[in-house]
Amino acid sequence: MIILHDIKPFCIYSDESIGVALNKIDSNTCGIIFCLDQAGVVEGVLSDGDFRRWLLRQEAVRLDTPVGEVANTTFVSALASDQPEAISRLFSSSIRMLPLLDAQGRISAIARPRADGEGVRIGAFEITEHSPVFTLAEIGINHNGSADQARALIDAAHDAGASCVKFQMRDLDSLYRSDMQANTGEDLGVQYTMGLIERFELPVDVMFSLFDYAKSQGILSICTPWDSATLTRLEAYGMPAYKIASADLTNSSLLKEIAQTYKPVILSTGMSTEDEIREAVALLRRHGASYVLLHCNSTYPTPFRDVNLRYLKRLHDIGGCPVGYSGHERGIHVAIAAVACGARVIEKHITLDRSAEGPDHRVSLLPSEFKELVRAAKDVEEATGSDAPRRISQGEALNRATLAKSLVATRDVKAGSLITAADIGIKSPGRGLQPNRMRELIGCTIRRDMATNEFFFPSDLADDEVAARHYAFGRPWGVTVRWHDFLPIVKKSNPQFLEFHLSYKDMDEAYLSYFDEPLDMDLKVHSPDTFEGDHLLDLANPDTAHRQRSIAELQRVVNLTRDLTPYFKRATRPVIIASLGGFSEHDFLPPDVVAERYKLMADSLNQIDSEGVEIVGQTLPPFPWYFGGQMHLNLFVNPEDTVDFCQQNQLRLCFDISHSKLACNHFGTSFGAFVEAVGPYVAHLHLADAKGVDGEGLQIGEGDIDFPALRGQLDRLSPSASFIPEIWQGHKNHGEGFWIALERLEAQGW
Repeated sequence: MIILHDIKPFCIYSDESIGVALNKIDSNTCGIIFCLDQAGVVEGVLSDGDFRRWLLRQEAVRLDTPVGEVANTTFVSALASDQPEAISRLFSSSIRMLPLLDAQGRISAIARPRADGEGVRIGAFEITEHSPVFTLAEIGINHNGSADQARALIDAAHDAGASCVKFQMRDLDSLYRSDMQANTGEDLGVQYTMGLIERFELPVDVMFSLFDYAKSQGILSICTPWDSATLTRLEAYGMPAYKIASADLTNSSLLKEIAQTYKPVILSTGMSTEDEIREAVALLRRHGASYVLLHCNSTYPTPFRDVNLRYLKRLHDIGGCPVGYSGHERGIHVAIAAVACGARVIEKHITLDRSAEGPDHRVSLLPSEFKELVRAAKDVEEATGSDAPRRISQGEALNRATLAKSLVATRDVKAGSLITAADIGIKSPGRGLQPNRMRELIGCTIRRDMATNEFFFPSDLADDEVAARHYAFGRPWGVTVRWHDFLPIVKKSNPQFLEFHLSYKDMDEAYLSYFDEPLDMDLKVHSPDTFEGDHLLDLANPDTAHRQRSIAELQRVVNLTRDLTPYFKRATRPVIIASLGGFSEHDFLPPDVVAERYKLMADSLNQIDSEGVEIVGQTLPPFPWYFGGQMHLNLFVNPEDTVDFCQQNQLRLCFDISHSKLACNHFGTSFGAFVEAVGPYVAHLHLADAKGVDGEGLQIGEGDIDFPALRGQLDRLSPSASFIPEIWQGHKNHGEGFWIALERLEAQGW
């Protein structure tokens, strides 16, 4: 059983509307809500089933009907003072949420059955087995009795990216024996510790002011109460959760008091036997607490041989909850390894001076080290992944196409021929059918003519043949081409323009020799992203030499486009699509640096002679694949600064919907809102599906994008914008991926 103290998501006043109630039911994901009068007395309950039954009885549905008129007034409740065992017995297959009432019938908490792996919510953070790592900066008494130093530690933890800061509070009179406070006759360790605590313990009002300060700085704070009197004070303050020190794991009376606050609990397990841990878990569960267990070794510093990170899995099984690691060893590497072992909470002490007085300082992290811990924990968390069946990542797919091998024809093959082993060879690159599928290919009848060394493709094994035809769309459309394949593609279908995707080597060819006469088409050109010598196009690079070369290379693309224009009868001002830059290698750039990079980009664009053409900036993904590996992009990734740059510089966009969907997935923002923002500035579209944060260029309908909804928005916002299907490796097998995409888009009414 879990007893929830935060009841707001599950409660509504009876005079509020059904519409508001349904929104709350949807957001709390539990399918139920309790209706209260203005005094907080429960008057009824509304579940999904209650609403549906009411709906069936109505001739005309009014969602502004007060929810009190719809609520079911027959419901099961319990008293907050009831024993946990009595409350648990009230649950059944139909009763999964119980309001806990005080003597006046007012709701004070909600009980529900405990789920396997039950997590906790602390403020805006949810700690579950799959949530981001919650980093806890333990200040403890490292303020050494100075409120100013405590505030400096709060600032340092916030700047380091910690999720939360933690303090400790004691009531010395109730916590220690009176003769102990005299500090005589005790062991040396006790005398030392007691002397520090007496000198460094801050007054209660000062501690409360520190909690307030943390809140004002935008960082969560929690506290460890060492005694009942302190717990009472923290409850009066409104502490959102409690950390229980290892020393109190066996303090059953304090554990029970904390559990009965219904606040989330983080419990360290240092200095304890497994039987004692099981006993503490049983107590917390019996009293309906939501909790996280922290593996811990309470020595300062902890020898590495005593850490035993493998115990995290056993601790998870014992607690049936998310687990974490509270570390007292030197450095950050053990805590980072704990994340790889399943820790969802990492607690480490933080200090401004490791040589300061007190035992915690020497095992604490400096602010710069804590910042590195937060960054590394996120990296390891991301790298840990899951035990799902292995799949090829997008970056691997790119490199596989370059580095792997394919099945090729060893001779010219005519359509209708039966393929034998002698017809099949193995050569690089890996753009075609992989060599391990040779047996499937032997004995197949090929449906197309093949030249020597031409790739076999998966479609050669398929029953259905993909072939180009003429298509009809409600906006201008075209296909992506290279010098060597644009004429065969023009003969197969009816594109209204060609978009030449250039490599830097393409620019050095005698490209005009490919044209015999003008084509009755429009022209678009996609600039290379990379140039000779691993030069990545970046008009916003702070390195002057890099930026000036990028300007010169893009000017070459402009000049090439001008050369091509006479060979396209419908080309009046050809569009040049370019990824204009703004990359970084190791992390995203802070907002002030992003703003400076945009200024550099604007200056670079002004240096380019673009007469007769239009340069459009491409919207970009957060994690682009350059040189076979992943980097970070900072410009044209967020809609707000993208639109601002377009407005200030009269720039239009190539809206790569796959790129931008990946950005929205990464930042947790609305793709529909992104489309609304950039839609009015879109000159051209790259259409492909997307999945996750780096799965770009997927076939239409094989990712996360709702294409019918997108079409509706773009028909309204960018009705004249042209498009191409930008399917990764779509050009293989004579444009097979493009033709599949065009079939699907046409069927959707594009």
